[in-house]
Amino acid sequence: MAGEFGTSGYSDALVILGAAGIVIPAFARLRITPVIGFIMVGMIVGPAGLGGLTDEIPWLNYLTISTPEAIDPFAELGIILLLFAIGLELSFRRLVAMRKMVFGIGAAELIGSAVLIGGALYVMGQPAASAASLGFALAMSSTALVLPIAGTTSPVGRAALAMLLFEDLALVPLLFLFGTAAAGAASGLVDVVWKGALVIAGLLLIGRLVLPALFAQAARTKSPELFLAVSLLVVILASIATGAVGLSPILGALIAGVLIAETEYRSEVEVVTAPFRGLALGIFLITVGMRIDFRQLAQIWPELLVALAGVLLVKALVTGTLLRLSGSREGVAAETGLLMASPSETTLILLGAAAATGVVAQDTATFWQAATAVGLTITPLLAKLGRLAARRVDPQAMDMPDNEAAKGRTIIFGFGRVGRMVADMLREHGRPYLAVDSDIDNVMASREGGYTILFGDVARSELVEKLHLGHAAALVLTMDDPVLVARLARRLRNSFPQLAIIARARDTDHAAKLYEAGVTDAVPETLEASLQLSEAVLVDIGVAMGPVIASIHEKRSELRSEIMAQAEMEAEPRLGRRRLRDAG
Repeated sequence: MAGEFGTSGYSDALVILGAAGIVIPAFARLRITPVIGFIMVGMIVGPAGLGGLTDEIPWLNYLTISTPEAIDPFAELGIILLLFAIGLELSFRRLVAMRKMVFGIGAAELIGSAVLIGGALYVMGQPAASAASLGFALAMSSTALVLPIAGTTSPVGRAALAMLLFEDLALVPLLFLFGTAAAGAASGLVDVVWKGALVIAGLLLIGRLVLPALFAQAARTKSPELFLAVSLLVVILASIATGAVGLSPILGALIAGVLIAETEYRSEVEVVTAPFRGLALGIFLITVGMRIDFRQLAQIWPELLVALAGVLLVKALVTGTLLRLSGSREGVAAETGLLMASPSETTLILLGAAAATGVVAQDTATFWQAATAVGLTITPLLAKLGRLAARRVDPQAMDMPDNEAAKGRTIIFGFGRVGRMVADMLREHGRPYLAVDSDIDNVMASREGGYTILFGDVARSELVEKLHLGHAAALVLTMDDPVLVARLARRLRNSFPQLAIIARARDTDHAAKLYEAGVTDAVPETLEASLQLSEAVLVDIGVAMGPVIASIHEKRSELRSEIMAQAEMEAEPRLGRRRLRDAG
């Protein structure tokens, strides 16, 4: 048994998990996307790397993937979860809000790049169908790399997001065409089309009727494991449904993501599936690296570099020109053009689908897969070059404020009676806000009442990171969980030193602990309730309102001084003063 371990699936699992454990933290420390690391791991441990030496050096079986075909199902799962994540970004509401930019610049960028790339390949001898398929595949840009680099709030990020949204949306008809092409004969094609249309319509109908109730039941259990199981179940069933009628399974995953994006569970689903999605995508990228043969690259590297450079040049020029024509600043156009120039992980998916149908020859697909893998690895470098180009052509761009990011909202964690009152007062004064709560029944009732609220568990750091609290006007912690409130306050103060954090406290002891954790202001419920009760009593027994208010303020100051002493603070804990002292 021990002797068989090195050549079994356990060894492959050890390599994959070891790669994830090393690549992700190492590249995170270097602030480089792990995508590059996983591709490099595949190149090293695959049959073209150390895996080709296992006959001469048997112990390398423990460090290489002995049977690349054995991990293909896991790679397919990675593709499915990637398309599911893309679907989560494609809610109909989001598309409507950005429709002009998505269907204007986004469509022009994809079609323009595809026409120029495909036209050049056709002139160089590629058949028309192959050139068109390659053109659209290579015109794609990397959602997994571009958005983490550019974000979604800066001018560059917003422009990239619009184009990426259209590209992701275009995957639906492209995958449909590639999937139906596998049917071969015209009769088979027609059969797949009508069956596929029925399945897609059924998924849309069932998704509208069943998904909200299904996820509501999972949310009521407050079990992350059940929520994850339901999410994966929906994705896998949708993939099986589309695959059963001859369409691509990843089309079903994309549709499942779009349907869930229409519900209030989108953010929570995105958070709970992220670890699985990241690991599965890592496996997929390892298989991409395993397809790259060093020896073959050494023979064709001049052609490969010329081909990749041509794709980068065409996409950068098309993107930059379209943005300039639409009124974007020169710096934004230059940076976005270079950032979007590289092919994408979805390019690999489309190349594989085209090769499977025979539209693109296998050796041609392999060549462009290698070029795409190299292009993915240099995307961070292109981003840096884009920033340098932006500074050179538009030096004032760095001084331009990001108006959209500057529009701060007050974020309310917890939406019970306290959170609802805070939201009411913010609405009364015309201030924007966003509430987050983990009670799905409360979220649904609050939405019906007209409140802006998101379902999610704020105890999850991934959800908090997605809220971009650095741009918030303030954060209000209203949860009736002292431990969670203190933990959140401490972590968020370290991450966002200038953020105003106002927290609900049970009593003065709890308030002191929250000030120590870093809140800007803590409001003890017992203290404020006692002061309000005292004010009512004094007024009702005939004391003048002016002296009552003055005495209440004096008492509040006295009690806050006691909290200050207990928390060993150097200044009275009042909103604004703490931030000014810290800044100084």
